[in-house]
Amino acid sequence: MKLSPLFIATASVGAFLLLKGLVMLASPALMKKVAFHSLRSRAAAIAIFGSGLAWFLWNIWNLGTADFGEYKIILFAIFGTVGILSFFYVDDFLPVRGASVLTLLLADVILQTAYMQEPQSRLFLVSFVYFCILLALYFGSLPYRLRDLLSWIYKNNTRPRIFGGIHMLYGIILVSIAFMY
Repeated sequence: MKLSPLFIATASVGAFLLLKGLVMLASPALMKKVAFHSLRSRAAAIAIFGSGLAWFLWNIWNLGTADFGEYKIILFAIFGTVGILSFFYVDDFLPVRGASVLTLLLADVILQTAYMQEPQSRLFLVSFVYFCILLALYFGSLPYRLRDLLSWIYKNNTRPRIFGGIHMLYGIILVSIAFMY
């Protein structure tokens, strides 16, 4: 039995949301500590932004002729230099920017798996991915707003549990839908 890419994408996103929701419900204090620590962590910046930069540069290196492929070495050098200099000159909230880059790159992969599939079967996954794209664009341009959002969420003990429950519920929905393909 061969699993379809849409099944794998939907089940993976659902499992991630389910796991994140479980952790938010089980240990909101741990999630708060990790979330606030990673906003300005140098190690998180290297891991998250570095991964996003490497993936983006890999995409540039593999450009076809129709996609400015004849300029890929120049583009690679420009974006590689800007990415590396970001570690030194724009390091404030760099993990948030890196997470935004990774979200946009991952969204491209997920949306490609849902392309030309039945509209009913991909509605929940694609809607969530477009929501994540909006968040990535917003937090990528205003990364300090993620700190503000986290401060609001963790201001009392019920909000993290509500958000954890929402993550779990949507994760269960996505995993269930994945098995209906």
